[in-house]
Amino acid sequence: MIKIAIVGVGRWGVHLLRNFLEHRRAIVVAVVDPNPERLAVVKQQYNLDESVLLTTEWQAIKQVPVNAVVIATPASTHYSLITDALNWGYHVLAEKPLTLNPHECSLLCQLAERQQRQLMVDHTYLFHPAVERGQGVIQAGQLGNLRYGYATRTHLGPVRQDVDAMWDLAIHDIAIFNNWLGHRPIIVQAMGTVWLQGEGSRELAHELPHKQGLADLVWVSLTYPDGFQAYIHLCWLNPDKQRRIGVVGSSGVMIFDEMSQSPLTIQHGEFTLINNQFIPVNQTRQVLEIAIGEPLQRMCDRFVTCILTNTPSQVSSGWVGLELVEILTNLTESVNQGGKPIFL
Repeated sequence: MIKIAIVGVGRWGVHLLRNFLEHRRAIVVAVVDPNPERLAVVKQQYNLDESVLLTTEWQAIKQVPVNAVVIATPASTHYSLITDALNWGYHVLAEKPLTLNPHECSLLCQLAERQQRQLMVDHTYLFHPAVERGQGVIQAGQLGNLRYGYATRTHLGPVRQDVDAMWDLAIHDIAIFNNWLGHRPIIVQAMGTVWLQGEGSRELAHELPHKQGLADLVWVSLTYPDGFQAYIHLCWLNPDKQRRIGVVGSSGVMIFDEMSQSPLTIQHGEFTLINNQFIPVNQTRQVLEIAIGEPLQRMCDRFVTCILTNTPSQVSSGWVGLELVEILTNLTESVNQGGKPIFL
């Protein structure tokens, strides 16, 4: 049994706690949160055994036998917590983003390798059955020659006060595009609009140079090595909740729509030229079957497997987390420069 300490039981941390409590190869031995009221709530909500250490002090977990820590705290705290955990000999699963600084991410990845411990990032979408099936569709060439991609991720809150809408939301779609295409972008570009939290209105993110404040709306453009371009619309100030990503090819478009009852579809269609007119033909809609399983449960299970085999996750290792933080850091630079393209 892998003995796990959960650090942070806020909005997302409670879901991680639930999954590890239910995992047949894991046992939760400690829960850490600076708010004692949160500890009391989760103790009652999940009927935690009296043997589980509930503490507001991070270093108190050294009092109990621990193999791994799961960190679901604000990103600005990740570097120091993960550094401690790895130095204490623990495997680490961290909520995304790994940190807010690429150099810190790199140091953590190197430390994990020196300590021979697994460092994994909770990029949950990469374990979604629809994303896994979509990767197979694209790599098998079922969409023909790829042309471009697009994504929309909008909702009305929650509005974060440590990072902007891009850092909060874009990481999901960038991770999916990179996973599907098998590459990282070589040029990034972004423009943001601030309504709620302008510069000076409050203490902004600890390490990110947001010159105009925390953007509520961001438009992102990614260019990949083969010329494929992806466009992403992000906003936490839009009541029209959307979770939609598509890849367009010469023979159709594959759409992952998280809000749909049929989340993964291919809409086939192409043109034929008749009398110098482009006429749509072969228009059909194909619903793709996907495996059953909660993405977060699958991610937690992969973390346990990585520990048991002491092998890194090929899908969501610390190095993958570093790559995504590098992309977001350069996108922030593009926002600060009014949408200037940044070459990676």
